[in-house]
Amino acid sequence: MTTLVTCSNLAEAQLLKSLLDDSGIKAFLPEELTANTAPQFLFSSGIRLQVEDEDAEEARRVIAAAEAN
Repeated sequence: MTTLVTCSNLAEAQLLKSLLDDSGIKAFLPEELTANTAPQFLFSSGIRLQVEDEDAEEARRVIAAAEAN
């Protein structure tokens, strides 16, 4: 797994995950459950957005294109 970004809040992480999912790239938020139930534990570490290693380059392109708009 490759971590693309570490988000400071769950809403941002879910938005990026949806963007990748809509582009056909399976994305994962390993800390999603913790962020929902005990967000205080993620205060300093953030929420990682991960994809399979072979999808990382394309996922970075998708995110960069979205940020450019």
